[in-house]
Amino acid sequence: MSMINAFAVSNYRSLKNVAAPLAGLNVVTGPNGCGKSNLYKSLRLLAEAAKGNLISSIAQEGGLDYTFWAGPDSFTSGMREGSAPVQGSARKHNSRLRLGFASEEFSYAISLGMPAPQGFAGYQDPSMFQFDPEIKRECIWVGDVFRPSSCLIDRVGPVVKVRSGRKWEVYNAHLNSYESILNEISDPVAVPEVHAVRQTIRNWRFYDQFRTDPHSIIRTPQIGTRTPVLDHDGHSLVAALRTIHEIGDRQALYHAIEDAFPGATINFSADSGNRFVLEFLQDGLLRPLNQAELSDGTLRYLLLVAALLTPRPPSLLVLNEPETSLHPDLLPALGRLIIRASRETQVWVVSHAPRLVATLERDGDCNSIALNKELGETVVVGQGLLDAPPWQWPDQH
Repeated sequence: MSMINAFAVSNYRSLKNVAAPLAGLNVVTGPNGCGKSNLYKSLRLLAEAAKGNLISSIAQEGGLDYTFWAGPDSFTSGMREGSAPVQGSARKHNSRLRLGFASEEFSYAISLGMPAPQGFAGYQDPSMFQFDPEIKRECIWVGDVFRPSSCLIDRVGPVVKVRSGRKWEVYNAHLNSYESILNEISDPVAVPEVHAVRQTIRNWRFYDQFRTDPHSIIRTPQIGTRTPVLDHDGHSLVAALRTIHEIGDRQALYHAIEDAFPGATINFSADSGNRFVLEFLQDGLLRPLNQAELSDGTLRYLLLVAALLTPRPPSLLVLNEPETSLHPDLLPALGRLIIRASRETQVWVVSHAPRLVATLERDGDCNSIALNKELGETVVVGQGLLDAPPWQWPDQH
């Protein structure tokens, strides 16, 4: 699998400038309000660029102006020591939200800013979309560090250039300011780098919004079809578990359940309409429980089992606070399941559950990223110049 070696974000909420090194298994920790959710959301924003939803996703957060870092460009020593008030100065550059990652194959960065005030082209009336952010620059390059000599695709404003030998060729001079090259350029022959980056990002998988309340659709039988990938909201849970049973790692499936609930196992049945019913069997019960009868924690654990044991592993699997609704005694079993999954796919876990974090950190390959907040800015605890990944942003336009 193609690994992401680093993820970088600049000027997004509390993330003034963060570059985090990544490994096969990563756990992001820190106190409440330190910026864990912002780091997770910024990664999701980057994923939306490949789907063509980046601008609308920013709009759902209140618009680009409300996502920018709200502090000064830099802190003086007096500000940090508390001997001087925190105050800003004239900005040297226009504000930009920047997102990027470095991988073993290609690296990518995108920069967004507000449009210059002007009327809509061809009309005297100003555009009603004047608060939509514009994509100012996008780059794809080879290697961890951006260099002009290693850049293969360079988009500045509406102009997209492609490297051809030692020369640059204009591939598109009229790209819409709100469209990413990852969504608009799709020729795998002429621009294989764009195709490769798009496919990498589209293969990322996020899980963070499972509804397990009594009215959740997960609790009602659904028509079963082969489901190698659990949908993001978990509605296909029973079909996904049955798919693992038939074509996935059946032994790992039943071991994960036994590990969390000693003596328990699962079975499957279908009604006359081919709607799948889960049967959860536990010692001491005279009959199995179906999905409607399970506790929130048990149901959520089974959802995570289905996500982590997928027969079709993604290049990156991201779990945001998977401990939600789980009894603390289930967290070590969940940690062992996550470690197992990280042998086949890169995993990123955001958590503030000490027992889950401790289980993950006992694995020798776990990369622990501890966050804290200093003067409103999220920082990676203990990260010095030599600890940070060798990340460099393309020049700002």
